[in-house]
Amino acid sequence: MLRHPDIDPVAIRLGPLQVHWYGIMYLVGFAAGWWLGRRRAARSGSGWSAREVDDLVFYVALGVILGGRLGYVLFYGLDAFLARPLSILEVWKGGMSFHGGLLGVAVALGLFARRFGKPLLALADFVAPLVPVGLGAGRIGNFINGELWGRPTALPWGMVFEGAGPLPRHPSQLYEAFLEGVVLFALVWWFSARPRPAGAVTGLFLLLYGGFRFLVEFVREPDAHIGFVAFGWMTMGQLLSLPMIAAGAGLLLWALRRREGVA
Repeated sequence: MLRHPDIDPVAIRLGPLQVHWYGIMYLVGFAAGWWLGRRRAARSGSGWSAREVDDLVFYVALGVILGGRLGYVLFYGLDAFLARPLSILEVWKGGMSFHGGLLGVAVALGLFARRFGKPLLALADFVAPLVPVGLGAGRIGNFINGELWGRPTALPWGMVFEGAGPLPRHPSQLYEAFLEGVVLFALVWWFSARPRPAGAVTGLFLLLYGGFRFLVEFVREPDAHIGFVAFGWMTMGQLLSLPMIAAGAGLLLWALRRREGVA
C-alpha cells in the first residue's frame, strides 16, 4: 500500500502571488503543443508557417480554458456555480472538463479556419497529435492536487489519498496520464507521420481517447455529487465519452473509405 505524497499544490509563493502546480501543468501542455506544432510545420509540404502555429496555439489555449471551465460547470458543478457564480473563475483549484475543453477547441478551430483559410478537417488533423501531451500533464496536475482519485483496491500499488478515507485506492490520475498522455501521443503521432486521408487522424484521436477514458472510469471514483448516471454503473465521464467513440470511429472509417486529401 502506498500513500499519496501530499504535495503542496502551490509551487511558488511570491508574496501574495501564488503559482499552482495545476497551472504549471497547463503551461507545460501548451508549450509542448507549440513545440510539436512547430515540428509538424517544419515538415516538407506541411503548408504551415511558424507564425500560423503561434496563432493556432493562442486560439486553442482560449478554447481549452474557456470550454474546459464552462464544461465542468455544466456537466459536473452546475449547482455549485448557481450557489456561488464567481467560483467559475477559480481554475487554480482544478475543475476542468476535457469534454468541455474539446467543444471549446472545436469552436476555436472553426474561428481559426475561417480567419486563416484552412480546411477544417485538415486543421483538426494537424492539432490532434499535439493534444495528448497536454492531457497527460493535466492528469499529473490532478495527481498533485490529490483529486479525482480511483475506487478502493487491494492491488499493491493502491494509494491512500488524504480526504478520501483510509482505504487504498487506484491512482487513476496516473492511469489516465499514461493512457491519455503517453500511449495516445505515441499512437496518434505515429499515425500522423505519414499522409492520411483528411479526418483520419482526428477520428483516431477521438476513438482512442474516448476508449481510454471509458475504461479508466471503471476504476475512477464517480463524482460524489453526481454518482452513477445510468444502469447503476455508468459515470458521467463514460456517458460523455460514448459520443466521442462513435464520432471517432465514424470519422475514421469515412476518411479511410474516402481516401481524399491528406492530414
